[in-house]
Amino acid sequence: MAVSPCLSVNDQKKHWWLSNRKVVDKYIKDARSLIATHEQSEIVSALNLLDAALAISPRFEAALELKARSLLYLRRFKDVADLLQDYIPSLKMSGDDSGSVSSDNSSQHLSRERIKLLPSNNSSSDSPGRDPSFKCFSISELKKKVMAGLWKNCEKEGQWRYLVLGQACCHLGLMEDAMVLLQTGKRLASDAFRRESVCRSDDSFSFPNSITTLDISGTTAPPSMPPRNPTFFSESENISQLLSHIKLLIRRRTAAIAALDAGLFSEAIRHFSKIVDGRRPAPQSFLAECYMQRAFAYKAAGRIAESISDCNKTLALDPTCIQALDTRASLLETIRCLPDCLHDLEHLKLLYNTILRDRKLPGPAWKRHYVRYREIPGKLCALTTKIQQLKQRVASGETGNVDYYALIGLRRGCSRSELDRAHLLLCLRHKPDKATNFIERCEFADECDLDSIKDRAKMSALLLYRLLQKGYSSVMSTIMDEEAAEKQRKKATAALQAAQAAAIQVQQTQHSNPKPEHETSPVSSCNNNSKNTTTNSNTNVFQGVFCRDLTVVGNLLSQVGFNRPLTVKYEALSC
Repeated sequence: MAVSPCLSVNDQKKHWWLSNRKVVDKYIKDARSLIATHEQSEIVSALNLLDAALAISPRFEAALELKARSLLYLRRFKDVADLLQDYIPSLKMSGDDSGSVSSDNSSQHLSRERIKLLPSNNSSSDSPGRDPSFKCFSISELKKKVMAGLWKNCEKEGQWRYLVLGQACCHLGLMEDAMVLLQTGKRLASDAFRRESVCRSDDSFSFPNSITTLDISGTTAPPSMPPRNPTFFSESENISQLLSHIKLLIRRRTAAIAALDAGLFSEAIRHFSKIVDGRRPAPQSFLAECYMQRAFAYKAAGRIAESISDCNKTLALDPTCIQALDTRASLLETIRCLPDCLHDLEHLKLLYNTILRDRKLPGPAWKRHYVRYREIPGKLCALTTKIQQLKQRVASGETGNVDYYALIGLRRGCSRSELDRAHLLLCLRHKPDKATNFIERCEFADECDLDSIKDRAKMSALLLYRLLQKGYSSVMSTIMDEEAAEKQRKKATAALQAAQAAAIQVQQTQHSNPKPEHETSPVSSCNNNSKNTTTNSNTNVFQGVFCRDLTVVGNLLSQVGFNRPLTVKYEALSC
């Protein structure tokens, strides 16, 4: 009996599927055995096997989970986010709202978390000119979207995605996404454990086995011990600790933004300093955002040197931060340091051109930006016009008129002690040797970026330090000139007062010794003649002193600013 060709084709497909399934199972089995060793080289080899398995079966759940947990164990958080970026809530919201009107302008009411904290009387929370970084992040809509997609695909897609992706988002600085994902994953894990514990009897009860032998916290087991699966309790404890740290950072940042929005700049600086100077390291992108917002607070408080320093740290951690480049350029323009301002604006123009060339904002899709792609062409046109204007100002000779008083934070006419104190404090804060100290409190998503970050931080700190030293020398020379002029004025005033006192004394002497009108005897006439001779000689002496002092006063007055020198007859010096 002949076999139909359709059946033969179906049998071949079935045989191909079965053979491929066996290959995939073999890859996964070998990958599990390599992962159980807890050695990085073996886990890298396991990743190669998992990639081969996913090339055959791209949606195989066990291979996806093993790969995600292996990448998390190797601290390759960017790869985890790229693998599971479809489950990042903020990215999903931006994708849903990209082709529609923003939810702020829709007819739906604003959520409780979206309301701006401590609003001012003359501005509203929905004004288009406001900086989007000064608006509280809404997590209620994130929860709705996460739960909506979760209940649809709860059985088909594993619950491990939320815990693994939540930890990766935390290390990448996406704190709101991490909090939503970890809370959702913890809630689902609790429900699953509760349902399984109720269904099992006391005799057959055991902890649920996970698909991997990697601990969720990233700790490794000793090689002598057999590989163990993470239990629900240890997993829940680690997630709870991570959630508490995330909530603390979010609370402090929200309080700082609220204080900055209310005009309490010192309070905002204090809250941001608690985040960046904390004992526990914070993620790189989160710290860059906090440094940028603290730079806004320093700028609003009039502390230009500190604001430039925070912009330097932000650009060291994130060289493509548009806000940091724009803010530093505006600060340098404020103090009329036009060459450095032009350098930053040219860098910003190059970044805009790169964005338009690539047709996307810099960085991965899940990276948070405070500028939209459609705003870039308008910003580029305005930036080009501004660069041309600054070049004209530089060509006209405005490069040497730097406002060092504003840079150091002093008033004009300050004393030498005030300058020394301000310069000492700025040097202690912005010394180039301490430029990389903030890196110790930073948790990097990729360790290979560490050297380039240090180089950028040292270079920018050195330029700021040189600018401060130049400002100190300029202000000190101005103060010394003012002190010398004041000394000359005091000397001229003293000489003028001495001359006036001498003239008054001469007049008093003349009035106290008048000439007699009648003489009675030759003896008395001789005495009178001798007295008159003495008086005339004294008068001549005083007149000579007066003339010499008047000459000195005239020369001093001509030196301190009189356009017309006093004419003095030098023949009077011979009297």
